[in-house]
Amino acid sequence: MTQEELDALMSGGMDMDDTAEDDESQEDDSKAETDDSSEKKDPIEAGVEASELPFPATDENKMVHQLDDVTKESEEKASEIFDIIENISTDLMDKEETLNSVKDVLNSNVELFTTLCEKFPDVETFKTQLEKNETALNDVSNTIEILQNSGDSIMSVMDIMQYQDIHRQKIERVINVMRALSKYMNTLFEGKIDDEKRVASATHIAGDTHNELASTDDIEALLEQFGQ
Repeated sequence: MTQEELDALMSGGMDMDDTAEDDESQEDDSKAETDDSSEKKDPIEAGVEASELPFPATDENKMVHQLDDVTKESEEKASEIFDIIENISTDLMDKEETLNSVKDVLNSNVELFTTLCEKFPDVETFKTQLEKNETALNDVSNTIEILQNSGDSIMSVMDIMQYQDIHRQKIERVINVMRALSKYMNTLFEGKIDDEKRVASATHIAGDTHNELASTDDIEALLEQFGQ
Protein backbone atom coordinates (compact mmCIF):
# COMPACT_ATOMS: atom_id res chain seq x y z
CA MET A 1 0.00 0.00 0.00
CA THR A 2 1.39 3.37 -1.00
CA GLN A 3 1.36 6.54 1.13
CA GLU A 4 -1.37 8.04 -1.05
CA GLU A 5 -3.60 5.02 -0.55
CA LEU A 6 -2.97 5.16 3.20
CA ASP A 7 -3.96 8.85 3.35
CA ALA A 8 -7.10 8.16 1.32
CA LEU A 9 -8.03 5.31 3.66
CA MET A 10 -7.58 7.47 6.75
CA SER A 11 -9.76 10.20 5.23
CA GLY A 12 -12.46 7.63 4.38
CA GLY A 13 -12.07 8.01 0.63
CA MET A 14 -11.08 4.43 0.02
CA ASP A 15 -12.73 1.17 1.02
CA MET A 16 -10.78 -1.64 2.63
CA ASP A 17 -12.11 -4.05 0.00
CA ASP A 18 -10.69 -1.86 -2.74
CA THR A 19 -7.37 -1.78 -0.91
CA ALA A 20 -7.32 -5.54 -0.60
CA GLU A 21 -8.11 -5.92 -4.27
CA ASP A 22 -5.33 -3.50 -5.18
CA ASP A 23 -2.89 -5.43 -2.97
CA GLU A 24 -3.91 -8.72 -4.57
CA SER A 25 -3.53 -7.17 -8.03
CA GLN A 26 -0.06 -5.95 -7.15
CA GLU A 27 0.87 -9.37 -5.80
CA ASP A 28 -0.40 -11.02 -9.00
CA ASP A 29 1.60 -8.59 -11.12
CA SER A 30 4.68 -9.17 -8.99
CA LYS A 31 4.21 -12.93 -9.28
CA ALA A 32 3.79 -12.68 -13.04
CA GLU A 33 6.98 -10.63 -13.32
CA THR A 34 8.79 -13.21 -11.18
CA ASP A 35 7.51 -16.02 -13.38
CA ASP A 36 8.60 -14.17 -16.52
CA SER A 37 12.02 -13.57 -14.99
CA SER A 38 12.38 -17.25 -14.08
CA GLU A 39 11.36 -18.27 -17.56
CA LYS A 40 13.95 -15.99 -19.12
CA LYS A 41 16.64 -17.73 -17.12
CA ASP A 42 16.14 -20.77 -19.35
CA PRO A 43 18.16 -20.09 -22.52
CA ILE A 44 15.87 -22.24 -24.62
CA GLU A 45 12.67 -20.53 -23.41
CA ALA A 46 14.33 -17.10 -23.70
CA GLY A 47 14.99 -17.72 -27.36
CA VAL A 48 18.77 -17.95 -27.17
CA GLU A 49 20.21 -19.13 -30.44
CA ALA A 50 21.74 -22.58 -30.57
CA SER A 51 25.11 -21.06 -31.55
CA GLU A 52 25.33 -19.47 -28.09
CA LEU A 53 24.98 -22.80 -26.30
CA PRO A 54 27.87 -25.24 -25.74
CA PHE A 55 27.53 -28.27 -27.95
CA PRO A 56 28.32 -31.79 -26.73
CA ALA A 57 31.63 -33.27 -27.86
CA THR A 58 30.13 -35.61 -30.46
CA ASP A 59 31.50 -36.49 -33.90
CA GLU A 60 29.06 -34.02 -35.47
CA ASN A 61 30.44 -31.15 -33.35
CA LYS A 62 34.16 -31.93 -33.23
CA MET A 63 35.93 -29.26 -35.29
CA VAL A 64 38.80 -31.33 -36.64
CA HIS A 65 36.43 -34.19 -37.41
CA GLN A 66 34.23 -31.86 -39.47
CA LEU A 67 37.19 -30.32 -41.28
CA ASP A 68 38.46 -33.80 -42.16
CA ASP A 69 35.05 -34.60 -43.63
CA VAL A 70 35.09 -31.34 -45.61
CA THR A 71 38.50 -32.00 -47.15
CA LYS A 72 37.64 -35.61 -47.96
CA GLU A 73 34.28 -34.83 -49.57
CA SER A 74 35.71 -31.82 -51.38
CA GLU A 75 38.49 -33.91 -52.89
CA GLU A 76 36.06 -36.63 -53.96
CA LYS A 77 33.64 -34.17 -55.59
CA ALA A 78 36.47 -32.33 -57.31
CA SER A 79 37.73 -35.62 -58.75
CA GLU A 80 34.24 -36.38 -60.08
CA ILE A 81 34.02 -32.93 -61.68
CA PHE A 82 37.42 -33.37 -63.33
CA ASP A 83 36.30 -36.71 -64.79
CA ILE A 84 33.13 -35.15 -66.21
CA ILE A 85 35.03 -32.21 -67.69
CA GLU A 86 37.62 -34.52 -69.20
CA ASN A 87 34.90 -36.62 -70.86
CA ILE A 88 33.27 -33.49 -72.30
CA SER A 89 36.62 -32.27 -73.61
CA THR A 90 37.27 -35.64 -75.26
CA ASP A 91 33.84 -35.60 -76.93
CA LEU A 92 34.44 -32.09 -78.26
CA MET A 93 37.79 -33.10 -79.74
CA ASP A 94 36.21 -36.14 -81.41
CA LYS A 95 33.44 -34.03 -82.94
CA GLU A 96 35.96 -31.49 -84.11
CA GLU A 97 37.90 -34.21 -85.96
CA THR A 98 34.68 -35.48 -87.53
CA LEU A 99 33.71 -32.01 -88.72
CA ASN A 100 37.19 -31.46 -90.15
CA SER A 101 36.66 -34.57 -92.28
CA VAL A 102 33.29 -33.22 -93.39
CA LYS A 103 34.94 -29.89 -94.15
CA ASP A 104 37.46 -31.60 -96.43
CA VAL A 105 34.61 -33.27 -98.35
CA LEU A 106 32.77 -29.96 -98.72
CA ASN A 107 35.91 -28.23 -99.95
CA SER A 108 36.24 -30.89 -102.65
CA ASN A 109 32.60 -30.41 -103.64
CA VAL A 110 33.04 -26.66 -103.85
CA GLU A 111 36.08 -27.07 -106.11
CA LEU A 112 34.21 -29.57 -108.27
CA PHE A 113 31.06 -27.46 -108.73
CA THR A 114 33.16 -24.36 -109.28
CA THR A 115 34.87 -26.10 -112.18
CA LEU A 116 31.56 -27.38 -113.55
CA CYS A 117 30.01 -23.92 -113.32
CA GLU A 118 32.92 -22.48 -115.28
CA LYS A 119 32.62 -25.12 -118.02
CA PHE A 120 28.82 -25.23 -118.09
CA PRO A 121 27.63 -21.77 -117.04
CA ASP A 122 24.13 -22.42 -118.35
CA VAL A 123 23.46 -25.38 -116.05
CA GLU A 124 21.58 -24.02 -113.03
CA THR A 125 21.94 -27.26 -111.07
CA PHE A 126 25.69 -26.81 -110.79
CA LYS A 127 25.24 -23.26 -109.49
CA THR A 128 22.63 -24.39 -106.96
CA GLN A 129 24.81 -27.21 -105.64
CA LEU A 130 27.79 -24.88 -105.45
CA GLU A 131 25.81 -22.45 -103.28
CA LYS A 132 24.55 -25.22 -101.02
CA ASN A 133 28.03 -26.64 -100.49
CA GLU A 134 29.47 -23.21 -99.80
CA THR A 135 26.74 -22.58 -97.20
CA ALA A 136 27.34 -25.98 -95.60
CA LEU A 137 31.08 -25.30 -95.56
CA ASN A 138 30.55 -22.01 -93.72
CA ASP A 139 28.25 -23.71 -91.19
CA VAL A 140 30.81 -26.43 -90.55
CA SER A 141 33.59 -23.87 -90.13
CA ASN A 142 31.51 -21.91 -87.60
CA THR A 143 30.68 -25.09 -85.69
CA ILE A 144 34.35 -26.07 -85.52
CA GLU A 145 35.16 -22.62 -84.18
CA ILE A 146 32.49 -22.97 -81.48
CA LEU A 147 33.87 -26.38 -80.49
CA GLN A 148 37.36 -24.93 -80.23
CA ASN A 149 36.13 -22.06 -78.05
CA SER A 150 34.25 -24.52 -75.85
CA GLY A 151 37.41 -26.57 -75.45
CA ASP A 152 39.32 -23.44 -74.42
CA SER A 153 36.58 -22.62 -71.88
CA ILE A 154 36.81 -26.12 -70.43
CA MET A 155 40.54 -25.74 -70.03
CA SER A 156 39.91 -22.47 -68.17
CA VAL A 157 37.45 -24.27 -65.87
CA MET A 158 40.04 -26.93 -65.13
CA ASP A 159 42.59 -24.24 -64.28
CA ILE A 160 40.09 -22.59 -61.92
CA MET A 161 39.35 -25.94 -60.29
CA GLN A 162 43.01 -26.14 -59.31
CA TYR A 163 42.22 -23.58 -56.61
CA GLN A 164 40.06 -26.21 -54.92
CA ASP A 165 43.20 -28.22 -54.24
CA ILE A 166 44.87 -25.11 -52.81
CA HIS A 167 41.89 -24.55 -50.50
CA ARG A 168 42.07 -28.18 -49.38
CA GLN A 169 45.76 -27.74 -48.54
CA LYS A 170 44.96 -24.61 -46.52
CA ILE A 171 42.30 -26.45 -44.54
CA GLU A 172 44.69 -29.33 -43.90
CA ARG A 173 47.28 -26.85 -42.65
CA VAL A 174 44.71 -25.41 -40.23
CA ILE A 175 43.90 -28.95 -39.07
CA ASN A 176 47.58 -29.68 -38.43
CA VAL A 177 47.96 -26.47 -36.40
CA MET A 178 44.87 -27.29 -34.35
CA ARG A 179 46.07 -30.82 -33.67
CA ALA A 180 49.52 -29.52 -32.69
CA LEU A 181 47.95 -27.05 -30.26
CA SER A 182 45.74 -29.79 -28.83
CA LYS A 183 48.72 -32.07 -28.25
CA TYR A 184 50.67 -29.18 -26.72
CA MET A 185 47.85 -28.37 -24.29
CA ASN A 186 47.53 -32.04 -23.33
CA THR A 187 51.26 -32.11 -22.68
CA LEU A 188 51.01 -29.05 -20.42
CA PHE A 189 48.30 -30.71 -18.32
CA GLU A 190 50.11 -34.03 -17.98
CA GLY A 191 50.94 -35.20 -14.44
CA LYS A 192 53.31 -37.67 -12.89
CA ILE A 193 50.52 -39.56 -11.17
CA ASP A 194 47.94 -41.60 -13.03
CA ASP A 195 44.38 -40.37 -12.68
CA GLU A 196 43.34 -43.75 -11.28
CA LYS A 197 45.79 -43.33 -8.40
CA ARG A 198 44.72 -39.81 -7.46
CA VAL A 199 42.68 -39.04 -4.37
CA ALA A 200 39.03 -38.42 -5.22
CA SER A 201 38.14 -34.74 -5.47
CA ALA A 202 36.17 -33.30 -2.58
CA THR A 203 32.59 -32.66 -3.51
CA HIS A 204 32.24 -29.92 -0.88
CA ILE A 205 34.88 -27.88 0.90
CA ALA A 206 34.35 -25.75 3.99
CA GLY A 207 33.76 -22.16 3.00
CA ASP A 208 32.00 -22.93 -0.28
CA THR A 209 29.21 -20.44 -0.92
CA HIS A 210 27.03 -22.87 -2.82
CA ASN A 211 25.37 -26.15 -2.04
CA GLU A 212 25.67 -27.66 -5.50
CA LEU A 213 27.69 -30.82 -5.01
CA ALA A 214 29.36 -32.52 -7.95
CA SER A 215 29.11 -36.28 -7.92
CA THR A 216 32.01 -38.62 -8.64
CA ASP A 217 30.40 -39.61 -11.93
CA ASP A 218 30.20 -35.97 -12.99
CA ILE A 219 33.88 -35.40 -12.24
CA GLU A 220 34.96 -38.57 -14.04
CA ALA A 221 32.85 -37.63 -17.05
CA LEU A 222 34.46 -34.17 -17.11
CA LEU A 223 37.96 -35.62 -16.94
CA GLU A 224 37.15 -38.11 -19.67
CA GLN A 225 35.87 -35.31 -21.91
CA PHE A 226 39.06 -33.29 -21.40
CA GLY A 227 41.09 -36.41 -22.07
CA GLN A 228 39.58 -36.70 -25.53
